[in-house]
Amino acid sequence: MSPVASKEKPHAVFVPFPAQGHINPMLQLAKLLNYKGFHITFVNTEFNHKRMLESQGSHALDGLPSFRFETIPDGLPLADADARRNLPLVCDSTSKTCLAPFEALLTKLNSSPDSPPVTCIVADGVTSFTLDAAEHFGIPEVLFWTTSACGLMGYVQYYRLIEKGLTPLKDAKDFANGYLDTEIDWIPGMKDIRLKDMPSFIRTTDPNDIMLHYMVSETERSKKASAIILNTFDALEKEVVDALSTLLPPIYSIGPLQLPYSEIPSEYNV
Repeated sequence: MSPVASKEKPHAVFVPFPAQGHINPMLQLAKLLNYKGFHITFVNTEFNHKRMLESQGSHALDGLPSFRFETIPDGLPLADADARRNLPLVCDSTSKTCLAPFEALLTKLNSSPDSPPVTCIVADGVTSFTLDAAEHFGIPEVLFWTTSACGLMGYVQYYRLIEKGLTPLKDAKDFANGYLDTEIDWIPGMKDIRLKDMPSFIRTTDPNDIMLHYMVSETERSKKASAIILNTFDALEKEVVDALSTLLPPIYSIGPLQLPYSEIPSEYNV
């Protein structure tokens, strides 16, 4: 591939949810796009950035001229590692506090002489605050749901499970009395599904459960994205991907990312 002049490169800003299982596939995709000629800015939380430097060395995140790391705060005390183990707290904090610093970062990147203007955002499916920034700056955004297509369909159907009274559970006894074996036969693209096969945030008796309502909100807001990408492939989940395509913006199966990622030359490793 011939080199692309820096100012002519498309510039993608990646925003993973701050958990390892979300960061890894986002980083793989970012490296692939960088290899294909994109300028990449990869945005970690300040806490995760600090942890990586402490564990891997002070130069671990120096990046390459066309692949840079930036940070934004997650809204939690920087010294409180225990807070990051509380998933509902992290979700609540990032959704409420990250938009302003993220927009400030985009402004900084657009005015930097060292990088091309930001042309798109690639964000985790559960960081929908980034959609507001994309709208503000007038740039497209692709949401990367790092779960399977079946997992995403499960989340998309949460609101119907609530409407039908299937969740929250009525009583703690429902965890063990066979209630979770209730058949769910109305989800498009998914057959022979029971309630216990759905993503596990439905397993709550709290009508105000943060994660249950957070996932309802995030999947609904996903409809504002320019496109949605999944780390799966059609031969594995075609029926579900096709069904999702009728409910959400254009869906693209781009997995498994590990295969093309393993072919990137070592000089492109960040």
